[in-house]
Amino acid sequence: MPGVTITYLSGPDIDRLSLSDEEILAAVERGLHAQGMGEAVIEPRVHLVPGPSNKGHFNILRGYVAPLQLAGVKIVGDFLDNYKRGLPSEMALINLFDPLTGAPRAILDATAITEMRTGALTALGAKYLAPGKSRILGHVGARGTSYWNVRLLDRLFDFAEIRVHSRRRESREAFAEQLERDLNKKVIVAPDWRSCLQGADIMVEASRLDVPAEHFKRDFVKRGSLVVPYGTISALELSLPAVMDKIVVDDLGQFRAGKFGALRPHIDQGILNEEDIHAELAEIVVGRKPGRETDDETILFWHRGLSISDIALAAAMLGKAETQKIGQTLVYR
Repeated sequence: MPGVTITYLSGPDIDRLSLSDEEILAAVERGLHAQGMGEAVIEPRVHLVPGPSNKGHFNILRGYVAPLQLAGVKIVGDFLDNYKRGLPSEMALINLFDPLTGAPRAILDATAITEMRTGALTALGAKYLAPGKSRILGHVGARGTSYWNVRLLDRLFDFAEIRVHSRRRESREAFAEQLERDLNKKVIVAPDWRSCLQGADIMVEASRLDVPAEHFKRDFVKRGSLVVPYGTISALELSLPAVMDKIVVDDLGQFRAGKFGALRPHIDQGILNEEDIHAELAEIVVGRKPGRETDDETILFWHRGLSISDIALAAAMLGKAETQKIGQTLVYR
């Protein structure tokens, strides 16, 4: 029997790869293209909740990308109080497998992958759905994915004004300082949700709530803007979808299933159903359905995160690691 080895990329290995913004966006868009062409399998995520005292849960994401000839499973912990321990709220591992034999191919620290691919999906949603001359970004949330939201959105739109807000003053101020340093532009620290979001061309909600609360009001939303909510616990006013001309999701399977997410209360209460969804983003990427068609369309893009985005970005990292001879080879059997 031939030996089987596994490539292992640690967090420091992934940092050394230094993927460019363009490489990250291109990898995630390749995953969307495969989805839109029917060349991918996405299983809705499942959850493991250790117990009510843990203030967190695990997400298990599973998928297959035919053009990459890779299947993958990612496990990501989402624990609200990790900042008290000096840890990121989300930490993850992804396992990649050969879909022909089931043999393991690679294990990667997926913490940065999760952050990058989430930001890339936010940015790619805006590429197809935001006003073309978007100048103002309002962003609630300061976790790891938030950084990549703002960084990759600004790469595409070069905003004249960026506003940020989060629940803890120290986190929003540190977030703004990091963004100012890396983007080389002024970032406004907003004291509340309204002053952060109201009147922005693109509004992103990546909050960290303990319980649902209607912090994001429909009257914050100006005509022709793009709203991108993806907080685990809903922060949206129940009437907010009523002002939208189009609602786009990343995956209808995850619209139908799951207990978490920004629109879950709207679905559970019958305010939103599948007939209200204009398209999956991947259908727009491959031209099966239109994205933004007029300047005055108000659009909501809800993404829960795609396993195929994790797989596509991990594959790009593996390819670059092989070229640069980064990583370890582990003996499986």
